[in-house]
Amino acid sequence: MRVDYLGLEAFVAVAELGSFSRAAQRLNLTQTALSHRIRKIEEDLGTRLLVRTSREVSLTMAGQALLPQVRGRLETLAELYGAVRDSGREAMRKVVFASVPTIAGYYLAGLMRTFSEANQGLSIILLDQPAAAVVSTVQRGEAEFGITITGATPWDVQTEYLCTEPYVLLVNRHHKLAERKTVRREDLLGEPLVRIRTQSTNRQLIEESLGNVSRQLDWRFEVQNAATAMNLVAAGTAITVLPRLTMYQAPHQLVGLSFEDVDLSRAVVAVTRRAVPLSDAAESLLAMIRQRLSEI
Repeated sequence: MRVDYLGLEAFVAVAELGSFSRAAQRLNLTQTALSHRIRKIEEDLGTRLLVRTSREVSLTMAGQALLPQVRGRLETLAELYGAVRDSGREAMRKVVFASVPTIAGYYLAGLMRTFSEANQGLSIILLDQPAAAVVSTVQRGEAEFGITITGATPWDVQTEYLCTEPYVLLVNRHHKLAERKTVRREDLLGEPLVRIRTQSTNRQLIEESLGNVSRQLDWRFEVQNAATAMNLVAAGTAITVLPRLTMYQAPHQLVGLSFEDVDLSRAVVAVTRRAVPLSDAAESLLAMIRQRLSEI
């Protein structure tokens, strides 16, 4: 059943003010329009709510029973409407996006400063997360878009290719391979390696790219983040395979070596919810990120 909220609003105004003219002024209506709303809701309910004489307006028994119920519900609706409006205005003053930490840490830090200076009063919230978490965060609507590496995506998420980034073998500068310019997959055999537990997408990509050699490798250590893995390499405890840009954050004791016998790289993509348009701020920020990553 359709509820005539405008008619209920008119009824409450007349009942509270005891006057059609004052109620019309409150609602910014003509008295004719107000009378039409009252008549319409009475016809819809099948009963009189108000009795109007030349000098006063009074409530019928049905009107007296209805007034407190309607007034309370209209107040609740007004509060809910105000809360949603305030939330919408707050959302307009911020942009939330997600990114894998390696991309965020190196490529986006300076870009965020530039974007912030051009958008005074706008809060920028970056959720730096593992690749799979970036996708799920966007899917749940907690971030407007995400920057991650390519992989399986849900049906309601779409991807846009941004750039390709190679992986390198990270070794201690005193390691026997450190003097080499490039390495082959077989050079990893017999070496203790460390991988990152939270980066399952990265791990799968590396293992698939290394082929049969991957099953022969000694993945002796597993840690939670890239910084810990690089510290193990710096200490001479292990070697690891990470995206090339981690070299810019690596301790000076490390050397990055490219692979000569395999194309080991990752595609960096932007993810958004399918059929859900970005806010103007998010669209502007994504455009800046798109331009920045195209320069890699």
